[in-house]
Amino acid sequence: MTEQPEIPDLSGKIALVTGASRGIGRAMAISLAQAGAHILALARTPGGLEELDDEIRAIGGTASLIPMDLADGEAIARLGPALAGRFPKIDIFLGNAAVLGELTPVTDIAEKIWNATLDINLTANWRLLKTLDPLLRASGAARVVFITSTTGGEVARPFWGGYAISKAALEMLAKTYALEVKIAGIRVAIINPGPMRTKMRAQAMPGEDPMTLPEPKELTPLLYYAVDPAYDGEAERLIFKEWKSRT
Repeated sequence: MTEQPEIPDLSGKIALVTGASRGIGRAMAISLAQAGAHILALARTPGGLEELDDEIRAIGGTASLIPMDLADGEAIARLGPALAGRFPKIDIFLGNAAVLGELTPVTDIAEKIWNATLDINLTANWRLLKTLDPLLRASGAARVVFITSTTGGEVARPFWGGYAISKAALEMLAKTYALEVKIAGIRVAIINPGPMRTKMRAQAMPGEDPMTLPEPKELTPLLYYAVDPAYDGEAERLIFKEWKSRT
């Protein structure tokens, strides 16, 4: 039986989660709501967001739903000012949304797919930081967490192309932002979940038995660590497999 993580008190905190309608984003949104945070749930699919809202309400939590396509740069630019009209701050930003793109040699990737992969996995997160930065600074102790990948590490892997490159660039974005906002009390973490029982993993590895993989909710203790007020890392790379072996 999996030991239940100690739930921190996030009462009064506001947490924005991208890719919140399924997979890791959904599981982390529920975990943050369980800890008392009000969830700003962002995803493309209204139906998935409504199901998430029902689940959050069932555990006594609250959420605001943001149906949005992160490929729409103008919509992202409007997001921060729109949220500022309703919320005085954002305490937690979890950048989770991503697309896989094509698993093929880099010279075979269609330009449209290449651009779309980098647009969602990298550029959208940069745009989100730009639009949310005033609200994160208003928190005084905001926590920013990006979900990355083993493929985005220092060792290149063939055929992972645009996905791996976008995740490697995302990690550098996180590290750069962390240094620039440290004085504002903002702390940044990078979580590498490794293989998880998600739709994206099944898409990438169709022959793999998903029941051999951990469920996204098992990331909860690592997320709680990264959003804790005591966390003082500068874009620390938190690897789930290593974390689990120590606990």
